[in-house]
Amino acid sequence: MQRRRRCKIIATLGPASNDEAAIERLWRAGADLFRINMSHADPAAMRERVAMIRAVEERVGRSIGVLVDLQGPKLRVGAFAGGGAAISAGDRFTFDSDPAPGDATRVCLPHPEILSSLRPGHKLLIDDGRLRLHVVEIAPETEPQKAVAVVDIGGIISNRKGVSLPDTDIPVAAMTPKDRIDLDAALETGVDWIALSFVQRGEDVAEVKKIADGRALVMAKIEKPQAIARLDEILAVADGLMVARGDLGVEMPLEKVPGLQKRITREARRYGRPVVVATQMLESMITAAAPTRAEVSDVATAVFEGADAIMLSAESASGRYPAEAVSMMNRIGEEVEREGVYRSIIAAQRAAPERTGADAVAIAARDMAETLDLKAIVAWTASGATALRVARERPRAPILALTPNRDTARRLTVVWGVKAVVTKDANDVDDMANRACKFAVRQGMAEKGERILIIAGVPFGTPGATNMLRLAFIGENDGFRAQ
Repeated sequence: MQRRRRCKIIATLGPASNDEAAIERLWRAGADLFRINMSHADPAAMRERVAMIRAVEERVGRSIGVLVDLQGPKLRVGAFAGGGAAISAGDRFTFDSDPAPGDATRVCLPHPEILSSLRPGHKLLIDDGRLRLHVVEIAPETEPQKAVAVVDIGGIISNRKGVSLPDTDIPVAAMTPKDRIDLDAALETGVDWIALSFVQRGEDVAEVKKIADGRALVMAKIEKPQAIARLDEILAVADGLMVARGDLGVEMPLEKVPGLQKRITREARRYGRPVVVATQMLESMITAAAPTRAEVSDVATAVFEGADAIMLSAESASGRYPAEAVSMMNRIGEEVEREGVYRSIIAAQRAAPERTGADAVAIAARDMAETLDLKAIVAWTASGATALRVARERPRAPILALTPNRDTARRLTVVWGVKAVVTKDANDVDDMANRACKFAVRQGMAEKGERILIIAGVPFGTPGATNMLRLAFIGENDGFRAQ
């Protein structure tokens, strides 16, 4: 199957898509890679799903990426004597370290690191922001520890509801003991991307990258104000970003989320990092066979912004119409990319290049391909870096990545406009050009009599050594003639 769409699609697996046949249907509908959410899976279930994805990959003959999304720390209140209590605006309500069941005046907050970090004025959001309070008094050194808050928006606060702290920098790592177990299992299984939840600082990402040690790439989920404040720091170490709009919209004013989505997308592109836009993209398709007009516009906006990938969560994991949701997202992406204003919007978002030879070569490749109306840019790449640099420029011509590494091909499935094929490394420059022409024809990107551009690093197999451009004419028998 030929994918003409440049923006990639991630489909989350779950009860509605938990067998090989369902996974293949999602792939054929347009999914490029699959997400396994460890909030709803254990290592055994994760391994089963990865095995099914690999079986589908073998059957369809195309690289398919796997993203494992770690749960991250879940901050929750304790239990109540009656299962819950009603609190009203203006009430004083205490969060403390006393494990006794709560009532309408207090509840245990079994996270001493939170109680020691709260300060007067800090907001506490309960149950995805349905209840809102702000701290007026703290006693972190007393026994029990406590923080007294005033209710701003009341309601029923019940057992084990989640707590969000938009103003509080919590001195805990983004990984929990469960995450460490899940991470080790994912790396042993051979997944391609690890998504790290509730990132607050660059050190959170660096910790996971150290453990991964190159066995998988690490995607930082941007869902906290602290991550927004340290975006450059996180981008410097992360391999990719996810705009996790659900929690971001809880911890920050909703009206700020669209602007933040644009900022994160453009900053990631400036750094040459893949960026995924996620959460509630086609939410109504969990139960309905068609999305709302607003949801279609939301997906289209992410494509217009040049996001590398757009993601389905519950729509494909537990919804009634998983394949239809993927197909709808696919059609939206294709239609946006055919729209006349699409190229001008993408071009207007180009960032200034870094002062490196590799960036200069990538920009030259884009300009040559557009000036000469070349049919494809073929990037020979061992690590994927060459393809990433070309994709950052969002060229008109499709990008074909030829790599000797299966892992690289799978990791590139999340990158805008890149189609990756596994093949042995080139022997010399002529072999490089000849096989680039053959693969361009086989993948339906070019035909006899047309020209392609080849970009590579010499000596071959040297990561990050993008330093060569070659123009080639596709001749008889899909061979080449140098230009």
